[in-house]
Amino acid sequence: MNILGVNVDAVTMEDSVGVVREALGQGDRLRVVTANPEMILRAERDEALREIMARADLVVPDGEGVVWAARVLGAWLPERVTGIDLARRLLAEAHTYGWRVFFLGGQPGVADEAAAMMGRDFPGLEVGAHHGYFTVGQEEEGVLALIRDFHPEILLAGMGAPFQEFWLSRYPDLAGVSVGVGGTFDVFAGRVKRAPRWVRRLRLEWLYRLLREPKRLRRQLDLPRYMWRVLRFAKKGSL
Repeated sequence: MNILGVNVDAVTMEDSVGVVREALGQGDRLRVVTANPEMILRAERDEALREIMARADLVVPDGEGVVWAARVLGAWLPERVTGIDLARRLLAEAHTYGWRVFFLGGQPGVADEAAAMMGRDFPGLEVGAHHGYFTVGQEEEGVLALIRDFHPEILLAGMGAPFQEFWLSRYPDLAGVSVGVGGTFDVFAGRVKRAPRWVRRLRLEWLYRLLREPKRLRRQLDLPRYMWRVLRFAKKGSL
């Protein structure tokens, strides 16, 4: 499904997990992008980001706004596949199949705390971790060496979009499957509380996050612009 120049795969959560399982079973490499409205709007203006997303192996609809856009444009996306939910499902798969997982991102200490928490939820799961506040050059080389020495089947990068997408595209050999997961580690570590299930069912998680983190208001202003662009495209059939 093409939304403002970005192709999003019409997949469910189960489909997405199945694609990852198949790729790792066959020894293939897979780069997954979790595309939310903010990223799609930015990619419309940023050719480099649009190209990075176009070359991804799987682009999942991360957010109700993406599912809504498909409906407005006369197509169908079965459900939203959020980065945090996909990450959690992949950890469960890793626990079942003995895959190693590496957490990269967040402020110092966050990825380690998230790894420890997930280790308690999934006993025996091998999780490596490093924060995302490293400099380009010698420090980055050390991080790359750490990940390669760990030999992860799955690399979850919580470095913020679109930086994590550019970074993962530069280093495709780090893991069998790499996924950009934004602020997932803050939630896994317990530093940020996720919206209750009933709020998520009402599709109001964005509002819950905004009320808890008012500093997100500036980012949320992209949503009206995104909706206007989608509606304009649907009405005129052109950008």
